[in-house]
Amino acid sequence: QVQLVESGGGLVQTGGSLRLSCAASGIIFRLNNMAWYRQAPGKQRELVAEITNGGGRNYADSVKGRFTISRDNAKNTVYLQMNSLTPEDTAVYYCNAYRANYDHWGQGTQVTVSS
Repeated sequence: QVQLVESGGGLVQTGGSLRLSCAASGIIFRLNNMAWYRQAPGKQRELVAEITNGGGRNYADSVKGRFTISRDNAKNTVYLQMNSLTPEDTAVYYCNAYRANYDHWGQGTQVTVSS
């Protein structure tokens, strides 16, 4: 049974930082590409950042230079370091594990940035 459990969300002021974590089980973590998505109220879910099983990274333009995705294969965990947060970053953040023939989602963690 695949489980992706996000943690680290919360309430932070504009300009603050948060680090999200996603602990995976039930998959061979090192073989999976991992990603963070977010969904704000009334908006579609969007890709925030992704890291391939080889370590390649990709970011949405809106977070480049502020967010960093990383992974620790020994801990089966992917991270999202978020700096210089703004109210526009307020959303539910979801962890995603994917390969060519499947993807799995976590339950999400709320990030709220106050102005």
